Amino acid sequence: MADIKDPENTILMELESGTVTIELLPDVAPGHVERIKELSREGAYDDVVFHRVIEGFMAQTGDVEHGKAGGSTSRAGTGGSSKPNLKAEFSGIPHDRGTLGAARSQNPDSANSQFFINFADNHFLNRQYTVYGRVIDGMDLVDKITRGEPPANPDKIVSMKVAADA
Repeated sequence: MADIKDPENTILMELESGTVTIELLPDVAPGHVERIKELSREGAYDDVVFHRVIEGFMAQTGDVEHGKAGGSTSRAGTGGSSKPNLKAEFSGIPHDRGTLGAARSQNPDSANSQFFINFADNHFLNRQYTVYGRVIDGMDLVDKITRGEPPANPDKIVSMKVAADA
């Protein structure tokens, strides 16, 4: 288990295979950090599938509108939450292996609830997508997420909590 320095800014993402611990970066992207904490506290990410998982690139999830496991996930990846979109918070933090990035459309200010975890250093994304966290424990579990766009049998987030609440 990771040494959690700031429980209020740490996410515990429970997968069927175990817990992934994500350190959030509130000094870098405060709006994105607040949103993921707010949605986690509402239980919005619970049972949401990884709908886009590309070998050597990233695993994307967080469509709280269309991505719930057990229902029809055919539109997963096309929705967000009922909250307003977020302004981009681009920084010099590189998209290294294990970083959490905000998924968005072509509009830089369209991030909402979806996010991705980089499987590799994806520096071509630098300063184009908001980085707002990094996996500090459980990257081996992220590496095992079923691949596909969408995966035939997608993995899901069992539950997602702010560590301070767990």
